[in-house]
Amino acid sequence: MGTKLLWWVALCLLGTGLADSGVTQTPKYLIKAKGQQVTLRCSPISGHFSVSWYQQTLVHGLQFLFEYYYGAQREKGNVTDRFSAQQFNNYSSELSLKSLELGDSALFLCASSMAQTGMIISFLHKNIPAPAQEGKAARSAQALGR
Repeated sequence: MGTKLLWWVALCLLGTGLADSGVTQTPKYLIKAKGQQVTLRCSPISGHFSVSWYQQTLVHGLQFLFEYYYGAQREKGNVTDRFSAQQFNNYSSELSLKSLELGDSALFLCASSMAQTGMIISFLHKNIPAPAQEGKAARSAQALGR
């Protein structure tokens, strides 16, 4: 049975969290076998036009995957071609993973925003600068209006 467990990929998905958050992600929990395909769905808060997808693993931490704004892909993280996403006319979104691998086991997160978040997302998914570069990072943050 232990060997069989190695062939399973467990995808743990964030539920709605707080009752008033408004973002709905389905399914909440999912287990799929290696090699299978999965599609995750996200319904944004009413009035939000931007949807972003993230993957969080113990090894790599939180990683940005995709951002869509008014149905168009605005930004794509460093993701393999096995990952794809889309946004529909009602601003809901789907994240699809094909040919699942053991390393795909993760927490997948969907976030929505009213605003065009390209600059914010770019800032968030970059690596945190080393302490020696803090002055440069502070100047960059000031240039972004923070």
